[in-house]
Amino acid sequence: MPAVTVENPLALPRVAAPATAQPRPVLAVATAPSGFEGEGFPVRRAFAGIDYKYLDPFIMMDQMGEVEYAPGEPKGTPWHPHRGFETVTYLIDGTFVHRDSHGGGGTINDGDTQWMTAGSGLLHIEAPPESLVMSGGLFHGLQLWVNLPKSDKMMAPRYQDIGGGQVKLLTSADGGALLRLIAGDLDGHRGPGITHTPITMMHVTVNPGAELTLPWRKDFNGLAYALAGRGAAGAEGRPFRMGQTVVFGTGDSITIRADETQESRSPNFEVVLLGGLPIREPMMHYGPFVMNTHAELAQAFEDFQAGRLGSIPADEL
Repeated sequence: MPAVTVENPLALPRVAAPATAQPRPVLAVATAPSGFEGEGFPVRRAFAGIDYKYLDPFIMMDQMGEVEYAPGEPKGTPWHPHRGFETVTYLIDGTFVHRDSHGGGGTINDGDTQWMTAGSGLLHIEAPPESLVMSGGLFHGLQLWVNLPKSDKMMAPRYQDIGGGQVKLLTSADGGALLRLIAGDLDGHRGPGITHTPITMMHVTVNPGAELTLPWRKDFNGLAYALAGRGAAGAEGRPFRMGQTVVFGTGDSITIRADETQESRSPNFEVVLLGGLPIREPMMHYGPFVMNTHAELAQAFEDFQAGRLGSIPADEL
């Protein structure tokens, strides 16, 4: 799990919650069920079973892999539509190529993020490059869906390709955790991702036995998802491990700790921390469309079937 790392975290800016911060309690720990997406790559559904009131403005998140493909096995997704939200694809290991019906696209590698604002709609495809299909190899990443407010749902589509070298690197007060701030603000530091809905997203690596307490906006929700390893959350030390999501209650600081002993395949506790300002609007989600009403969902399907979301480029047919 290389993502982005540094030789000496102590050389990075340090962040810590003030001593007067109110710790957020743990409300629940949910275990992600496993499934398959696209042409058959394995995923864990991180938010399955969690009440949307605790997720808003996030809709869903899939952990893709971690899987070691043999030659000929790597898979992606076929062409598919999106409307009304943003997809955030964070690749930890491997390579993914993305392309859309508006002419956008690119390649993301270890530690890169592809932020796609679907807005009014487009057709999109994600697939491993031919070289990876031929050679096989490790594939591991996340895809997060972020809702758009009603006022932005029909905006023009947009891409942000965020290279791993662009993320803001920070460390905890004692240097025991490495923070990769992808989007949002944290203790005066800002990640490179530009968001329509105020959110914070980061990938944190916590050394065995280390503890991390971060300041957290009171008006944001708080979620932690374990990519690998095991540890605990909150001042109460609620255990959680790979494939589990922690839902935090109200407060203005978040605490996670890594167990003293980790798995041999993952020497550290790897966690994604998410927070966002709830939109608090009706949310209707069906397949690749996220709108405010059933009528808007029906219109999205009608527009897709009529070809108004774009067409597959001729060289892909």
